[in-house]
Amino acid sequence: MALKFLILSILCVASVCVTSASRAQDVLQKPGETTELRGGFAIPNTWTRRGLVLERQKDANGSGVSGDPCIVWDEEITGWRMVFFHDPPGHAQAICLNRDDVGPGQWKFDGPLKVANPQAVGGFHKPFIVMDPAHPNHAAKIDGRYCLLVVSFKDGHKHVQRAWSEHLAGPWTFDPEAIIPVGAENDFDAKHTDAVTGYYFPEWKEFLYFYMGYPAKAQSRKISPFGSAQAVATQKPGEKVATKLGVILEPCQQAGHWASGWVGGLQLLRGAKHRWVAVLNASPTAPDPGKNAVWTEEPPPSLGGFAWCDEEWPVQGWHFAPEPIEWVKNIPPTALDAGEGFNLWRQFIHLLPDGRAALFYNSGYYGREQLYLKVSDQPSM
Repeated sequence: MALKFLILSILCVASVCVTSASRAQDVLQKPGETTELRGGFAIPNTWTRRGLVLERQKDANGSGVSGDPCIVWDEEITGWRMVFFHDPPGHAQAICLNRDDVGPGQWKFDGPLKVANPQAVGGFHKPFIVMDPAHPNHAAKIDGRYCLLVVSFKDGHKHVQRAWSEHLAGPWTFDPEAIIPVGAENDFDAKHTDAVTGYYFPEWKEFLYFYMGYPAKAQSRKISPFGSAQAVATQKPGEKVATKLGVILEPCQQAGHWASGWVGGLQLLRGAKHRWVAVLNASPTAPDPGKNAVWTEEPPPSLGGFAWCDEEWPVQGWHFAPEPIEWVKNIPPTALDAGEGFNLWRQFIHLLPDGRAALFYNSGYYGREQLYLKVSDQPSM
């Protein structure tokens, strides 16, 4: 096993470009079988829009969110199960029984997540099922159980909690403690720990978590001192709280870069050109705590994009791609007519059996986002 390195300060490299894709040599096997990403994920060049996948549900004020998906193969239904941010109440699940087509019309809404001990978590949102990093879109199974991560609320702060179930449909039993609590008052994550993703490495018997840390006080960086950063933490089975390793991607210190304002949720994939590739969302706009607006912490535009890392243990050495997947200003009129616009939120890649990448993302005004889909034009693995 290679040595795991201590966290270093990561500077984005403007000259590095990871947006050119190479044609894959291998494709996924049938779900339910071993689906190792043997060829690695290659970042696609072009995408085709498939449209609206899951509509939002409106509350009495007209607000409602459908987005931030996590999709895994569920052998018990011989199909795909999605857990996602669905507000109200903050979480939901949907199922797709078509192995090859995960687009519009294929998903059946299945209501909120089932929780065995709701008193241990209270309100929560942004669920993510811990995945096996060697088998894309497959949940990790640890001692016969699956693991769910969520963002819950306490005393005006967001933090990360964890739940367990023998079935991907639940019910989920929550640990009462936050596994990633907020940091000390001057830390990069003193206000919130948010937008978590998780992976279990059986060879090391260790969980690896990526999360979004919001500062309560200005950080020591020239550009965007109040911008959220992407951080990493680890946890061994049996440990109640994760060990924070620090920031891996802070707002890029290059003015105008698509990720120079704030950095959001990260999904990890084994790469083709680089050892690891991540899809994430970020913004070129720095937060201004003096402005009291719905977007104070995450000003528009939110954009999807990629980052890469060549370390065996991906807790350092991350670099942003120089351009996002798409700028909001380039959204075509037909997509605007379908409800997209203003922001391109949480990005999630689902690898199709033919090797193409299905890119899910929520778009729309704050608190009115819906879940949309793009599919890569060429195989990406």
